[in-house]
Amino acid sequence: MEHYNVLFLCTGNSARSILAEAIMNHKGRPNFTACSAGSHPSGAVRPEAIAQLERAQLPTGGLRSKSWDEFAQPGAPRLDFVFTVCDNAASEVCPIWPGQPMTAHWGVADPAAVRGSASEIERAYRDAFATLDRRIGFLSLPLADIDELAIKKEIDRIGKVTTDPAAIGPATIGPATIGRPTIGRPTIGHPAIGRPTTGQTTTGQTTIGQTTIGRE
Repeated sequence: MEHYNVLFLCTGNSARSILAEAIMNHKGRPNFTACSAGSHPSGAVRPEAIAQLERAQLPTGGLRSKSWDEFAQPGAPRLDFVFTVCDNAASEVCPIWPGQPMTAHWGVADPAAVRGSASEIERAYRDAFATLDRRIGFLSLPLADIDELAIKKEIDRIGKVTTDPAAIGPATIGPATIGRPTIGRPTIGHPAIGRPTTGQTTTGQTTIGQTTIGRE
């Protein structure tokens, strides 16, 4: 059975990307391993994010705010998917990831930006959690049996759906798109799909399309 490594990115790596990491590691085991990182990590996970995970009864041990450079170093794990989860700042230039992963932008409203009562802040984190939880449902797809172009279209579709948790529907990949896998694991840049549409390489660095990575 295939195993997939997933990286969730945001600038501060303190809230949304942390929630996504914890959800994926809970729902995706044993076939998925998730990590998270930031371009400018804050150095601390927000206590509100930890509280939300505890309310959802998800493990919080080992969660930390860290730089995305850790995942571009020699010996770093090969990545199959990279998702950015914030979009309220200018585009960031990302490192070259090992494994030529599929990339997509799954923007989620920043719960850390909410100002209000304790209940309003709690609701913001609960909504972010619910949105990510539903989007991460893509892992239920039989990825090893689906053409990589169909997978790419689906993960892009998921990111474009409204962030209203109740509006994120089930996967739209139907029987017509399921066939023999083109390769053993998802990659970008396979001859069948041409050059990656989600990134361009410049002077040793990759920009994920027009993805904008916001500060948590």
